[in-house]
Amino acid sequence: MNGRLFSIGLALMLGAGYSLPAYSQAKPETLVKQRQAVMILHGKYFYGHLRPIAQGKMPYDANRAAPAAGFLEALSRMPWDGFAPSTKDVKSGALPAVFSDTAKFKEAQDRYQSETTKLVSVIKNGDEAAVKAQIGAVSKACDGCHESFREKQ
Repeated sequence: MNGRLFSIGLALMLGAGYSLPAYSQAKPETLVKQRQAVMILHGKYFYGHLRPIAQGKMPYDANRAAPAAGFLEALSRMPWDGFAPSTKDVKSGALPAVFSDTAKFKEAQDRYQSETTKLVSVIKNGDEAAVKAQIGAVSKACDGCHESFREKQ
């Protein structure tokens, strides 16, 4: 009896394992919504916390800047799988170049991730001028990607 139950349980687990990839493939519309949600959070931490520091509109406070930079660094790795080829026909702000010039798009992603990682390190060093300069470098990375790969708003 136990051997039969074990065999049935094993068969069910293997069957579920083989069908899992079919369930894990997100719909293109879902991928677009997810990447857009990540970009909204990018804006929250960059435009709401970091850019005002660089512009002198908000006093520099490492205790406030460090968490925002840490969140931004984590977010910098998140949206890219949402630009799957299956999403190219879904209405969004992404230009066709995202899907046709993938090497340049990947280079822009890597630059953005690198600049946000540097920002976290620079904040740890505590030099306000260096932090403001690095926030500027992150901004350039954002703008560079948007110029080539995002519709003008």
